Amino acid sequence: MRQHKLKAQTGYKRRHIKSGKTSRIADNLLARQFNPPAPNQTWVSDITYVRTYEGFLFVATVMDLFSRRIVGWSMDKNMGKHLVIKALLMAVYQRQPKTDVLVHSDQGSQYGSADYLAFMKEHNLVPSMSRAGNCHDNAVAESFFATIKKRIIKRKIYSTRNDAKAEIFNFIEMFYNPKKRHSHTGGVSPAKFEEAYFSELETV
Repeated sequence: MRQHKLKAQTGYKRRHIKSGKTSRIADNLLARQFNPPAPNQTWVSDITYVRTYEGFLFVATVMDLFSRRIVGWSMDKNMGKHLVIKALLMAVYQRQPKTDVLVHSDQGSQYGSADYLAFMKEHNLVPSMSRAGNCHDNAVAESFFATIKKRIIKRKIYSTRNDAKAEIFNFIEMFYNPKKRHSHTGGVSPAKFEEAYFSELETV
């Protein structure tokens, strides 16, 4: 790569403080167990930002660790508690979980807000939080954002927030969920992996 003057494409840098303190709101119940045996057992959530000439666009997602499917997402110009609540609301509405779901996040203030925790309790969602500054505790959620940054954002600045929203929506719903292949799922997309799981259940 050096000989051909090529450089690896990287996303936006993300700062991490060197600390390992547990959250006072929720323990790290996930404990890096990233491979649940069934859907709607463990979700992970995270936030990132996208640059536009109108200012930042903040993006929150909720991923089902079983299939790596994005089951909830939200985009807004503000990075407040409502950003993550809307993403989680979409996940609950789409998935309709019948039992408790572990929802893991970092220790961002949005995830520790009273409204967010009340929503969690109302919908039988159990909070879990990474240790402070430990990106590996939420590695799969962060890996998704690394993928989206390398695939479509690539350090560019969008003209408007709506332009950014449209491209991110298309990436998630038209490519990532139905088509993106994962080694975790045996080389099929999240949607195909879940279809195979439920088909097998019907034949048992």
